[in-house]
Amino acid sequence: MTNARLLIGIVLGSFILSSIIASSQLGIAFVDPEPDEDEQSELIGPLILVVYLLFVIRYFVANEGRKYTVSAFSTSVIVATIAGSIYEVQIGGWWWNDDWVMADASSVKGSSTTLLSAFFGLDNAMPFVVNLLCFGAAGDDGMPVVLSHRISSDSVRPEQFQITTRSGQLKTPKCATLRPAGDPGERRTVLLIGEFGNADTDPPEVVTIVEDLLSDTPEPLNFKGQSVEVTPLSEGPSMVLAESVDREEWAVDRRGSLCPSEGVRQIIRVTWNGGVRLANREEPGDAETHLYSVTMEPEQGVSYITHPIAIAELGDNDNHHFLCLDTDDKASAVSFPSGHFIDPNRDLNPDTRVMLQHR
Repeated sequence: MTNARLLIGIVLGSFILSSIIASSQLGIAFVDPEPDEDEQSELIGPLILVVYLLFVIRYFVANEGRKYTVSAFSTSVIVATIAGSIYEVQIGGWWWNDDWVMADASSVKGSSTTLLSAFFGLDNAMPFVVNLLCFGAAGDDGMPVVLSHRISSDSVRPEQFQITTRSGQLKTPKCATLRPAGDPGERRTVLLIGEFGNADTDPPEVVTIVEDLLSDTPEPLNFKGQSVEVTPLSEGPSMVLAESVDREEWAVDRRGSLCPSEGVRQIIRVTWNGGVRLANREEPGDAETHLYSVTMEPEQGVSYITHPIAIAELGDNDNHHFLCLDTDDKASAVSFPSGHFIDPNRDLNPDTRVMLQHR
């Protein structure tokens, strides 16, 4: 084999390996972080990786190709890791993370489906690196939509969603993805990317599910026909859901941080309608831990307010927080004061409060 043909083979193999490594972090190509039991395609990535490794081993034996092999292999790992890191930091959920805003999550528990929120997060402001997630989407709009029930990771398609603007124009997203909110227990926030109207002259007003979109409950429920009004671009983020987390989920591997291993008696997952961070773009710290207020209802005595001993589910750039509590009393509501979190458009959150849903 000539050096030219060898180099071409190494370059193509490196590209394939780079795709596999990057997709394991992006969750948009070969590797599905939560594949369904009947999903056979989950074997594609490992099989291609094995084939490529055999390819590498073969040419390690050939002295004339060794330097190309080592160089291409090392470069592919570095490039893919950098790409994945850029996605986690800059895309992850950041483009979508007066009076009290009271979220109505009453329909979450039960057999009916509903859309809890649609949040106009960015208007013509998606950055260049979003192309890693949705090719050609730089400069587009971003809108996370929160569902009442979880859905399977391979069931989301852009054609299932229709956006109606103020003038009556109908828009279809360019891309729809559960990334980055795909950890165990999540998978209910769909990030829509595309052109959804202009915030000043013709903003998006309603999101409707126009095709079958099924929940992953034992008896699948269909979201088709459900719609929700869009939260305008100028409004800040609010909580739309709070639910208790099953103990079996506490230590499950996830992209976000975990609650402390000691002193925690229950965990509450709160879901915001968009990604949230501090004004300095950092994750919440000790100060924000004490800003979350949880109303507790003991079996005997009067209700009282407590605060988490820690906030977890951080560092994964999605729209969820874990509130780590040190009491066994039943929680009934969660509130958070205004002016501490910002969305991707840098709008501050209003006072927000949501009733708790128990599984």
